[in-house]
Amino acid sequence: MDGRLKFYGWGIENTGLDEAERARLFGFISSRLGVEPREVAPPRTADITLRAPRLSLPASLAPVLQDGPYERLLHTYGKSFPETVRAFDRDFANAPDLVAVPANEADVTAVLDWAGSARVAVIPFGCGSSVVGGVEPAVGDRYAGVVSLDLRRLDRVLEVDATSRAARIQAGILGPAIEAALKPHGMAIRHYPQSFEFSTLGGWIATRSGGHFATLYTHIDDFVESVRTVTPAGVIESRRLPGSGAGPSPDRMIIGSEGALGVITEAWMRLQHQPRFRAGAAFGFPDLFAAARAVRAVGQAGLYPSNLRVIDNDEAGIYGVNNYEESLLILGFESSDHPVDAWMGRAVELIQDLGGRRHADDGAVLRWRTAFIRMPYARELTVPLGVINDTFESAVTWDRFEAFHTAVRSATAAALKEATGREGTVSTRFTHVYPDGPAPYYTFNVRGTPGQLLQQWRHIKTRASDALIAAGGTITHHHAVGRDHMPWYRQQRPALFGKALEAAKAVLDPAAILNPGVLVP
Repeated sequence: MDGRLKFYGWGIENTGLDEAERARLFGFISSRLGVEPREVAPPRTADITLRAPRLSLPASLAPVLQDGPYERLLHTYGKSFPETVRAFDRDFANAPDLVAVPANEADVTAVLDWAGSARVAVIPFGCGSSVVGGVEPAVGDRYAGVVSLDLRRLDRVLEVDATSRAARIQAGILGPAIEAALKPHGMAIRHYPQSFEFSTLGGWIATRSGGHFATLYTHIDDFVESVRTVTPAGVIESRRLPGSGAGPSPDRMIIGSEGALGVITEAWMRLQHQPRFRAGAAFGFPDLFAAARAVRAVGQAGLYPSNLRVIDNDEAGIYGVNNYEESLLILGFESSDHPVDAWMGRAVELIQDLGGRRHADDGAVLRWRTAFIRMPYARELTVPLGVINDTFESAVTWDRFEAFHTAVRSATAAALKEATGREGTVSTRFTHVYPDGPAPYYTFNVRGTPGQLLQQWRHIKTRASDALIAAGGTITHHHAVGRDHMPWYRQQRPALFGKALEAAKAVLDPAAILNPGVLVP
């Protein structure tokens, strides 16, 4: 990765939306939200006064620990809406006291040993792309200080087993570096979250990320063969096997633990050969429900397309895919072994039988793909203008979907008006599809009130979240838990399971002061 990451927004410093993309974005917020577009200068390191570190650098860890202003700023926030608001307000009150950049696993152990003896909280950090408040080191006054532990130096593919199609990979490596290292072997994990360029393997595992496969291999879980985790009480390393029925899975305990139970340092990951055969198509439907019926038919046919997504009329219009005139269904198949024509032919037949109008070309697909990758850069332009924008990813069974969507969309639209006194936009797309239900992903935009953005955002998110849980869904399908989703996560998990997690935390981290951990009540 060339250049420094922004501490206030997405990507590398001096990168962002180009002139045409900014024009489209500003046209949308002007025409649909009544916001006057203008460019606002982002915060600079020199603009921000940080609290002096409360911790002294131990001599034994001097090569590992840093206290420079940029590093502390970078490790304060992820990329969620409320974090971006506070970053542009120059509010970095919860900046970590120190940043640890270990060169190896022994350094990780040394940091945890020192932290345990000195009553210091440690927050694992991948690349800071969390959008649910999973990065901010806000632990109150229960600890003497906070260290953000950045694994960026653990960035190598250590071993490739071509026979079994697996690789042992360090947790701090970024998505593109994994791809580059495996390319000479003709293989890849083929896990491409939206944050692919700015996220790490350890982050994917810790947050149970979702990749590009719309069916079958949707979670990072599907690619984890074994995982190695350093905890304050010692190392947990699961056996490397294709499968095991030996009781509860240790991998499953670590996958999705978000750093609360330990620091993932490496994992054996299942690989796939690069695809040689591909086929794809786009279809138009008059509305989301019509497209959803076609998606369900394909999803339950056992065809397992790599791409099976729907972008509703509103989402398609907002992102310039079309002029709001139809919902778009995107279909795709890929294989490294065989032509996919038969699978593609059957899927097309199912979709057209249910009213899908096949596009003559893939222009809409390309426009959507570009918009999808570039979306995260918009927030640093809209937040300073008072635009409240956020997303939440859900999952629900097919029998409940139509009532669920109607309730969630209605509650979210009403919440926008309640919170701000203004109309906003609510749009939807399917990110992943299962035989028993879809994963609807909602986006909302509204003009907020400067000085009240966080309160207004909280009202909207609470109303939407309560509605979707009441309608039988979840708000944490692929967006992890983090601080933003914690209240709703606690509503969804069995109470005894929470106590079991607390017990696991107490065993693995005996010096912890329970409560700050993401998973611990």
